[in-house]
Amino acid sequence: MFRGLYFLLISSVVISSCSNWQDQGAALISKETVLKHVEVLSSDEFEGRAPATRGEDLTVEYILNEFERIGVEPGLEDGSYTQEVPLLAMNVNRDAASFTYSSPDGRKSLEYYREFMAWPSNEEERIRVRNAELLYVGYGIEAPEFNWDDFKGVDVKGKVLVFKNSDPEYDPELFAGEARLYYGRWSYKFEKAFEKGALGAIIVHTTPTAGYPWLVVANSWGRQRFTLKSAPGTMENAPAFNAWLTTNSSQELFAAAGLNLGEQLAAADSPDFQPVPLTGVRINVSLDATYGDLGTRNVVGKISGTDPKLKDEYLVLTAHHDHLGVTMPVQGDSINNGAHDDAAGVAGVLNLAESFKAVQPNLKRSVLLLIVGAEEMGLLGSKYWAENPTEDPATVTGNLNLDGSQVYGPTRDMELIGYGRNTFSDVLVKVAEQHGRTVLPDQAPAQGLFYRSDHFSMAKVGIPALFPGGGSDYIGKPEGYAAIVDSVQAANYHNVNDEINEYWDLQGMENDLKIFFDASLEVLNAPGMMEWKPGDEFEAARKASLERRSANP
Repeated sequence: MFRGLYFLLISSVVISSCSNWQDQGAALISKETVLKHVEVLSSDEFEGRAPATRGEDLTVEYILNEFERIGVEPGLEDGSYTQEVPLLAMNVNRDAASFTYSSPDGRKSLEYYREFMAWPSNEEERIRVRNAELLYVGYGIEAPEFNWDDFKGVDVKGKVLVFKNSDPEYDPELFAGEARLYYGRWSYKFEKAFEKGALGAIIVHTTPTAGYPWLVVANSWGRQRFTLKSAPGTMENAPAFNAWLTTNSSQELFAAAGLNLGEQLAAADSPDFQPVPLTGVRINVSLDATYGDLGTRNVVGKISGTDPKLKDEYLVLTAHHDHLGVTMPVQGDSINNGAHDDAAGVAGVLNLAESFKAVQPNLKRSVLLLIVGAEEMGLLGSKYWAENPTEDPATVTGNLNLDGSQVYGPTRDMELIGYGRNTFSDVLVKVAEQHGRTVLPDQAPAQGLFYRSDHFSMAKVGIPALFPGGGSDYIGKPEGYAAIVDSVQAANYHNVNDEINEYWDLQGMENDLKIFFDASLEVLNAPGMMEWKPGDEFEAARKASLERRSANP
């Protein structure tokens, strides 16, 4: 009897001890510590944190100081915390840009900005495409998991490819129905043109297939643009140019080849689609561009695990430290402080880092803290890390990305971008439910949010990634509060109004971070790594990554 009671007491102590260390780590997460970081990072002194500015220097210095204070190890092999990210700034001379085509019916010139947008895709200063053939390739998708191939083995080298934007939506079992996958993103189309050795790429714009009107295209692509600076020799086979055409211009272009645009767009929805040459039509494109070198930095830290076999595997936490910097004044204010986007996310990662450091002896795997630059320029910092990783992506069990956190108060629910796509999602949903929360899938799937923040760069190299969003079922708030929050967010997004305001209530973010902490601990200490669900579009990248690791241990 006494002996049994003794073992029962010992077991209780062990269980209590396990609970205590996790609770002690979670207790370090608080709305006060989050607010402290946000107040600094979104202050006017930090000038909106634009890349390659004094504001970025102050931001990186602040993050480095916090890493050192917490006891986070440098994340690079050379013992440093910063990964230099080389960027290329491009300006197209809009006065010299021309797009013309000829057909048996004559010659037609399009007007830059109003009818077409184009830019060099090979980093050349002078583009002169003459008498080029056009080939319409539908959506331009190659997806073996859906038995879908729009190219059908046709050699497209030396041709300009014309794409329908988006992906098929008519079947919930095909390309996730109305939820846009990466196959439907414009960037996928341009990447396929590069991969196939095409001379150029043109996307037909329609508001339904893009999800936004032509003016968004014109304004986005008509300003100075930034890309990662390519390594020498890597752009030799790149297409000469990428472009968008308006719906009306596309209709006229197809008509010049005796084709009906509407019929051709509809034909792309069939898996039996065959590429269609625009017979008799030839195009000429002239572009002049200037370039400038620019640099930003990723900040990388590590909290090492303690298991001899698992400490070389990682959970990556991401957030982006950049915002839009200083722009034209609006009522005397020219600083885009970026409090919500994404000073809050950086604050969340720093707060989680403090908690993980406190429980470090209980971590089997390691935590990699990746606070990237140039997200607002097109996910460039995270893309650079994915292409030049400080740790092999095959050793990364998962990625949790914090971008636009729950700053407006506690909720009963939580949105999860990536819901159900990988086993990391299953863990987070389970833990959230244990915290009394309901987890919802992406509530606006047609917007393709999974492909618009830094977790996407991780997913592309096979890492099971998640992007938690805010909830809308608020606790302790007046009726109609969710609608007020929506209007405040819309008014503040990407402008000088993104500051801490009277609606902020960081109890919601504190609650969310404690869920992320508990879910991350489960992932860090799980027997196996997280996986994509069978048939997911990133499953193949994960398998290829793991096979490379197995072949080169």
